[in-house]
Amino acid sequence: MKSKIDLVNNSKTDRTLLLINKIILILIVLIITVPLLYVLFGSFLSPNVLLTKGISLNPEDWTIDGYRRIFEDGSIVRGFLNSIMYAGGFSIVSVLFSILAGYALSVDNLAGKKLFMLFFIVTMFFNGGMIPTYLLIKELGMINTPWAIILPGAVSVWNIILSRTYFKGLPNELKEAARIDGASDLKIFLKIILPLSKPIIFVLALYAFIGQWNSYFNAMIYLEDQSLYPLQLVLREILIQNEVQPGMIADQLARAEIQKIAEMIKYSSIVVSSLPLLIMYPFFQKYFEKGVMVGSLK
Repeated sequence: MKSKIDLVNNSKTDRTLLLINKIILILIVLIITVPLLYVLFGSFLSPNVLLTKGISLNPEDWTIDGYRRIFEDGSIVRGFLNSIMYAGGFSIVSVLFSILAGYALSVDNLAGKKLFMLFFIVTMFFNGGMIPTYLLIKELGMINTPWAIILPGAVSVWNIILSRTYFKGLPNELKEAARIDGASDLKIFLKIILPLSKPIIFVLALYAFIGQWNSYFNAMIYLEDQSLYPLQLVLREILIQNEVQPGMIADQLARAEIQKIAEMIKYSSIVVSSLPLLIMYPFFQKYFEKGVMVGSLK
């Protein structure tokens, strides 16, 4: 005799809903993957083929000239290294302060905990604005330095709240047993809490890295030296201004040819700028299930 669960799973309504869900998921996947595949194939096609034929699978139409020009140009390579430095430093600072503040706020007997939480939450709704922030960065002497990109915005109240929620979900018995054995708060945090906090640490690190990696506005405001430009700012100049650096093109080409090469460099630049995120995601994926569900009901 079939159970009630089998009857529900085999019902016509259930099969219809599953089919609709599959169709919706397939459409979402196509909407996401088709533009990505177009950019990927476009980065390997010569400009003339891409403009006349579109995407071609003929090996004779393929070329790596776009990638060659990117890596031969010093500004893009330098911007790529700068972006790694900015995003890496930003992630370290963000995760460090988020977990420290989150753990402190998760302690029940912390004096003034409600006052601290109120102070943090107020900053989520109110800020000084762009001009006062610029004046502050200028007075601190961080204009045209990497610190102007790494420090502002590194401490996120939302990340602190996520960390606090995660730490409060850890068993108190572990901390109590460690205190009975004579462990200090610092030792408890380093030896017990941190090893159990890998999901939230990796999720916060990935979110911070992605946010900083895709950011260019702060660099556009605070940086004056082009040698400090991140990849996103260099890529922005190529994508929006539709121009390439003089060093990319050795020959004296007509403007039409320059525009074609600029299109090829655009696609190649997008692929290169996306590589770190595509490489990082598979290693961080296993921590997502626990990390992103912080604060949900059990």
